[in-house]
Amino acid sequence: MEQKKQLLGSSEMYDVIVVGSGPNGSVAAKELGERGLRVLLLEAGPDLRPEQALNGREVRDMSKRLYRHWISKRQRVQSTHGGYWESNPDLFVDDVDNPYTQPEGKRFGWIRGRQVGGRSLTWGGVTLRLSDYEFKAASRDGYGEDWPISHGDLAPYYEKLERFFGIWGGKDGLEQLPDGAFVEAAELTPLEQQLKAQVEGRWSDRKLIASRGFHHPRFHIPTPEKPWPGLSSQAHALKAALATGFVELRANAVVSHVCVDEKSRKARGVGYIDRLDKTAHEVNARAVVLCASALETVRILLHSTQAYRAGGLQDAEGLLGCYLLDHIATTTAVFVPNYPAATKQYALLGSDSYLIPRFRNLKEQGEGGFLRGYGLWGGLQRGAFLPGFLRRVGKGSLGMMIGHGETLARRENRLTLSGEVRDAWGIPAAHIDFSWGENEAKMLADMRAQIREIVGMIGGVCGSWADFFRVPLMGGHIRKMERDTETVPGQYVHELGGARMGTSASSSVLNSYAQSWEVPNLFATDGACWVSAGWQNPTHTQMAITARTCDYLAKEMQAGHL
Repeated sequence: MEQKKQLLGSSEMYDVIVVGSGPNGSVAAKELGERGLRVLLLEAGPDLRPEQALNGREVRDMSKRLYRHWISKRQRVQSTHGGYWESNPDLFVDDVDNPYTQPEGKRFGWIRGRQVGGRSLTWGGVTLRLSDYEFKAASRDGYGEDWPISHGDLAPYYEKLERFFGIWGGKDGLEQLPDGAFVEAAELTPLEQQLKAQVEGRWSDRKLIASRGFHHPRFHIPTPEKPWPGLSSQAHALKAALATGFVELRANAVVSHVCVDEKSRKARGVGYIDRLDKTAHEVNARAVVLCASALETVRILLHSTQAYRAGGLQDAEGLLGCYLLDHIATTTAVFVPNYPAATKQYALLGSDSYLIPRFRNLKEQGEGGFLRGYGLWGGLQRGAFLPGFLRRVGKGSLGMMIGHGETLARRENRLTLSGEVRDAWGIPAAHIDFSWGENEAKMLADMRAQIREIVGMIGGVCGSWADFFRVPLMGGHIRKMERDTETVPGQYVHELGGARMGTSASSSVLNSYAQSWEVPNLFATDGACWVSAGWQNPTHTQMAITARTCDYLAKEMQAGHL
């Protein structure tokens, strides 16, 4: 092991540079390192110790959040995300150092985490497969483009990751949500079981199931045996990657661009800026894999074009940055009067919730007056994150229901680079031009109507997050709550697209292996490569795409094609 590490450290040329150490980058480093390739894993942020990142005193200090939000205004965008107020503000970027622009009247909340492990330290751990209802959606309803891959192409990599992570879920036999190699299904609460009976008794085309994902406490207290939470990269893929001895992790490396050789038209490495001393560096490799998160990867690619450096990427069709995607979402507080408290405490995270998978536009198209579909997540009699007096209030119980659905790919939803604004390291800031369309508005209306109807089946009423705190003040009684919240684009942290895959260079940026049509040793395997958004949480599919691409890359490199 030590000999491998020394060999890597003395090498002038890496086999592969991987940009980003979050869920996708860590999987890439693991897959490539396990195949004996020498990998340099670059991360823009610091390498935090567990006690810096997790439940220490500094993390729990609310004054730190309030100062950054209200006084210094250094995290005004990041603090709009709910996770900001319950985790460590250090796991979210400084908005002043990391600016971006947007057209007037078009708000986009770009939520980012720059540290080793990336957003694996703040995500919810839901891991769902996409089905061919998503991969081949265009063939069903005539809108947009099909993916150049199917569920069958990703199935072996989905399964490999599910076994590696120990994913929880049930064998539910649903075409729109393929089963996986799960440990077992998490337990539903008594009230969720009652709702399940009501939903499935009323609708033959709907199922209420236990969600799928990591089964892990919401808050992790570091111990010597388990310093990192089970859903973090440090606990799984990154740990495995570093254990190979072929992976070198370099933190505080803010990647600026891909270096392209003008004659060979191949990537020779990347340029980065040291986060701390702001010096410029170049590192070389036989291949480059971008896993920096969808918008950041697109930003790096745009800054690698001929508009910014001689011999750079050409983007002949002008597709780079176009067809950004997100999920339209709504969150509803649920109050169920006269229902007893659960006899034990149930978590609300990852697999610890219920899920009503997509039921719109599966067999018949145009249901609800819109294309594609959405899923509904929720928790009843759950919520370790809620204070005790809110888990059961007066004569009722509190919970929540979330809906999020597919946005349609539209060319005008795009990312370009600002001509005026730069970040703290001199790199042009992203300019994000994104808005919901008519299809999303119709889907949102149907989503809200279905949530209210379903909640009403158990005698519940719907409201906003603020209503959580009104109920105890009203003695546990409430007449009616009609408000809910709609996410601003970006705030759900499911941004996708901008460098989509396809079957032709004339209609896509990447091929079916997330490989650049123009520069064959350049890959982008995170959300940037997505063709359509689907309704499912995207991280599991991103990691499966990454694993598949790395399998292909390693074989191509062994055959001498890269």
